[in-house]
Amino acid sequence: MSQWHLHDTASNQRLGPMDTDAARAAAARNPSLLAWKEGMGDWLPARNIAELVDGVPGDAAAAPPPPPRNGGKGRADEIDFRIHGQEMQFVEIELDPGESAIAEAGALMFKDSAVQMDTVFGDGSASGQGGGFMDKLLSAGKRVITGESLFTTMYTHAGSGKAKVAFAAPYPGTVMAMKLDEHGGRIICQKDSFLAGARGVQVGIHFQKKVLTGLFGGEGFIMQKLEGDGWVFIHAGGCVVERELAAGERIDVDTGCVVGYHATVNMDVQRVAGLKSMFFGGEGVFLATLTGPGKVWLQSLPFSRLAGRMLAAAPQQGGSRGEGSVLGGIGRILDGDNAF
Repeated sequence: MSQWHLHDTASNQRLGPMDTDAARAAAARNPSLLAWKEGMGDWLPARNIAELVDGVPGDAAAAPPPPPRNGGKGRADEIDFRIHGQEMQFVEIELDPGESAIAEAGALMFKDSAVQMDTVFGDGSASGQGGGFMDKLLSAGKRVITGESLFTTMYTHAGSGKAKVAFAAPYPGTVMAMKLDEHGGRIICQKDSFLAGARGVQVGIHFQKKVLTGLFGGEGFIMQKLEGDGWVFIHAGGCVVERELAAGERIDVDTGCVVGYHATVNMDVQRVAGLKSMFFGGEGVFLATLTGPGKVWLQSLPFSRLAGRMLAAAPQQGGSRGEGSVLGGIGRILDGDNAF
């Protein structure tokens, strides 16, 4: 009997082992699950495995519809993908002929020779590329003020058969795969979180309307807005947890730990109670508050926290901190902590 293991990339949780019937039921509830069993080379999207889709494998009625090509107006390309690694992850995207993926400048890890690179203004979506020069310039301008590059690189499979292209995360963390049409067609996320996505996904801007939220919410006045119906890949620091908030339910979060949330979620800030907690609690003066309904994603290691710890541990004014040794330079020779 097949023993399936499932992986929820949104919440970074593993399910299984389970039999085929249980795995099929789980895949029906959440088509974005990744699946693996003994004998498979790597994790694959459950929706692409014949054993886990409804109907008999090979039945034309059960087969998924063909992916839209360039004429698929308003829809993103139906790309296939795999996420590799644990702490330093990368996403490998498999393209059919004519399909394209978009990614941030500098995110490329490798590509097959049949995949052509093309640098475009903005996000490469139909709204940014189908109009005139001013439309393209506006699309690119939105990306600049969210902290992204003025240009996006588009990778198009110009050959036959299958071709692969991979994009790597910029620092330790988690790569989350999200199908936008499963999240209301829109996700609000932190700046610089977009890693890659299917052609047709739009990367826009979201303004924080409340002054205090913009000043002290940890994300500034401008956040990224991902819109469309295709796959997007978002990078977050450390581990990621997903929370489903009911209407009116609220959680208080460190201002740097918010990765993203549904458009129905309200983000605000709240002052930390008590002067002692403000000045000596280590969490600052404000906490971010997220109020449902909707899903939120939180990261355990914001990049600002990682950078702050690295800066604090770096040698000051050309010297060395000499941590862990009361012998100074002699101690560093003994424990191998040398800077030549």
